[in-house]
Amino acid sequence: MKVKLYLNSVCAGFPSPANDYLEGEIDLNRYLINNPLATFIVKSQGNCMLQAGIHSGDLLIVDRSIKSKNNSIVIASIDGDLTVKRVKTSGEKFFLTSDNSSYRNVKINNESDIFIWGTVTKVIHDVY
Repeated sequence: MKVKLYLNSVCAGFPSPANDYLEGEIDLNRYLINNPLATFIVKSQGNCMLQAGIHSGDLLIVDRSIKSKNNSIVIASIDGDLTVKRVKTSGEKFFLTSDNSSYRNVKINNESDIFIWGTVTKVIHDVY
């Protein structure tokens, strides 16, 4: 899907003079998805990642080819259930954390039935 792309950026502070010049079109698939064969979209549910800007109902673009690292936001499978969490490392310890203090951290160890499905690369949500 291609949509119109304007030459000028939109000012988030004081407004600038309007500019009606179009730069061309942008293909949203190329902009949002780097690796189509390894990418999927999942809808978020709940409020455990509010401080990360992820709201219930948002669409999360997830790339399974990107290796997660410290502070990555990931889709993880915990006992067969998918969840969105942040990866945190502390020395040799690994945790899945929420960006909401009301939720507990999950320690990842060899006995855990936990694995990372992919890394969240983009979030799409309504602004109204």
